[in-house]
Amino acid sequence: MNAPRPAEPTAASATADPKAAPAPLSATPSVRAETEEPSGRERLLGLVQRQGVLAVLLAVILVASLLYPSFASLDNARGVTVQASFLAIVALGMTLVIITGGIDLSVGSVFALGGVLAAWASQWGLLPALLVPLLVCGAIGLVNGLLIGRAGLAPFIVTLATLLGARGLLLAFTDEGATTYLVPKGSAFAWLGGGTVWGFGIPLLIALALFGLGGLLLQRTSFGQGLFAVGGSSDAATLMGLPVARTKVLVYTLSGLLAGLAGALNAARLTSGVTILGVGMELDAISAVVIGGTLLIGGAGSVSGTLWGVLLLAVIQNLINQIGSLNSSYQSVVSGGFLVVVVVAQRYLARGRRST
Repeated sequence: MNAPRPAEPTAASATADPKAAPAPLSATPSVRAETEEPSGRERLLGLVQRQGVLAVLLAVILVASLLYPSFASLDNARGVTVQASFLAIVALGMTLVIITGGIDLSVGSVFALGGVLAAWASQWGLLPALLVPLLVCGAIGLVNGLLIGRAGLAPFIVTLATLLGARGLLLAFTDEGATTYLVPKGSAFAWLGGGTVWGFGIPLLIALALFGLGGLLLQRTSFGQGLFAVGGSSDAATLMGLPVARTKVLVYTLSGLLAGLAGALNAARLTSGVTILGVGMELDAISAVVIGGTLLIGGAGSVSGTLWGVLLLAVIQNLINQIGSLNSSYQSVVSGGFLVVVVVAQRYLARGRRST
């Protein structure tokens, strides 16, 4: 008998054979990574949100220099920058607080208290004049941080309470403002506030150094990155294992320390502890921070933007002084107008970035 012929392989069996099937082609490269990259429009909107205040500042300086030649003088520039350095130091601490989604209303009273304590302690030398206000004001910031970070109380209420408490402590220490403590003229502490190095005021150099450290803290350390995470979402930051409570305690403590330092430097410059200073300073600091591009809801911001915001407010004040026919109250009107415009612009830019 003839041997049965082997069955012809069917199409189904041929394709089922993995050896016979062709190797699968490489998958088309995914475009997901590309879509996750920010678009050109999104990058532009982000840049405007972060550094738009710098463009406004340069424009105001240019116009003011053309209209008033004395505005562009070196002496005027030195005066403006030194005067702005005290608010800048306070606003630096406020920036860290707002990035975490908080607020610190006590910095104005803490600033004034630090100045009075520094003037009082300056009779014993430079070191006590710096340490006493830093210790007291840092302790006030620590109390704020513990009540907000550990006890979970609202930042607005806590810092409003310490605003009143610090102002009350200041009045009690100065006999309701009747006693003014003077800084010994010619002392090292007085030189710290009024001296110059290479033609630049020492308070300005200290402020710039602190802003440099603040920039490094935010951008180059895990603690700084944690501030953005806490401000973005405290619950998510907790799930990530970040020490949310400790972070809040530290930023409020830093805010108190910086406000006290600014007050001490201002007392050294004025050679006295003036009790009426600092009223409304917390609002100026918040304005400078928000104008600089830091979001009040937290999670985004930069110290460079805050610096430009402080300088913009100082330039506006100086320009009003240059005009002469306007009093200083117009500075508040202009600052409020800038603040409204910036908040509206931030909302528009945020919507534009989400829509891309």
